[in-house]
Amino acid sequence: MLIKRRDFLKTGSLATASLWMPKFLKAVEYPGALTPNGKVLVILQFSGGNDGLNTVVPVRNDIYYKERPRLGIKREETLALGDEAGLHPALTSLKNLYDDGGLAILNSVGYPNPDRSHFRSMDIWHSASPASEYWQSGWLGRYLDAQCSGGGNRKGGCSSAALEIDDTLSLALKGENAKGLALQNPKKLFEAARSPYFTAYAEAHGATQSDEMPVDYLYKTMAETISSADYLFEQSRRKPTVAAYPDNELGKSLKTVASLILSDTDTAVYYVSIGSFDTHINQGAQQKRLFEQISSAMEVFSRDMKANGKWNDILVATFSEFGRRVSQNASGGTDHGTANQMFFMGGALKQKGLLNSLPDLADLDDGDLKFRVDFRQVYATLLNNWLGASPEAILGEKFETLKFV
Repeated sequence: MLIKRRDFLKTGSLATASLWMPKFLKAVEYPGALTPNGKVLVILQFSGGNDGLNTVVPVRNDIYYKERPRLGIKREETLALGDEAGLHPALTSLKNLYDDGGLAILNSVGYPNPDRSHFRSMDIWHSASPASEYWQSGWLGRYLDAQCSGGGNRKGGCSSAALEIDDTLSLALKGENAKGLALQNPKKLFEAARSPYFTAYAEAHGATQSDEMPVDYLYKTMAETISSADYLFEQSRRKPTVAAYPDNELGKSLKTVASLILSDTDTAVYYVSIGSFDTHINQGAQQKRLFEQISSAMEVFSRDMKANGKWNDILVATFSEFGRRVSQNASGGTDHGTANQMFFMGGALKQKGLLNSLPDLADLDDGDLKFRVDFRQVYATLLNNWLGASPEAILGEKFETLKFV
């Protein structure tokens, strides 16, 4: 039986929890998988281009209020971060983390020659490529490539080292040879992996090749996904969280992450997202609604991890594909901009609070903020200082690391 790759992939992505697998596939031990160092990185993506100026508000900057006469947040309404800045009033749990030393804020993060397309800029952030180049692999996927090439075995397969809590896998987690795994929760993945739907495909195992791809490759990919599904489901039942997470998408995602962390899975990276922050119109209400979800979910997650002695081993890093323009538009919102801030949350921060100065609103690039920190410096820092990996090979060049972890 010959299988065309395009026909196989029509039924579902190999990297998603919606892929159904034959029950009798043997779970595999992935040779050469990474050995985790006990540190966990949680990436929280603000999809759609979050407005950074209304997130960390420059409360003493007259230019900010001049350019945003209706949209600017009054100083007395913000959550004070010292004399010069205030946090959006909906981000109460982040303010509590700030006060407790569990939050660091890096301003003016971006990259040279910024692109204002959602899709292109997100690809740049996911791949860590220069803006002028198109890469087909992601920075965390290449982390898996590099780490899974060493010695040792891994019960869940290399794909369980990086999990995205979603139906589809982002470019960020796709490597040249290894990929992360996308799932909504371990039980759904396990049930999907036990469907008989692909039994006919499994019968083709042993054929040397199809017209487009060796069947052995497809079988191996299915088998590794089965192995990951088995491993994650069994582990997730060991110590599921009992905390009451918010009944929203982010709350459910972080509840899944928490249960896997508490069950001591060997997952090093979790990837979650929330959106949309594309606030061309009615920004005030939309951003407030999303921030309330983030705040409520992070409040429970941080408290859950602290109560279980895990907070010092967790680092949550946020990003958005770009910020917004300094001036408000005529529709009660803001348009696509450039540089933005990143948040870092955890119990092992070496530097806390505001890590650098606020954006200079008197020195703009055609109405947009200038970046002062290349986001690949952040990636180099996360890889080297937190995940214990060599960043230069993964990012393609050497970037100076930062000191917040």
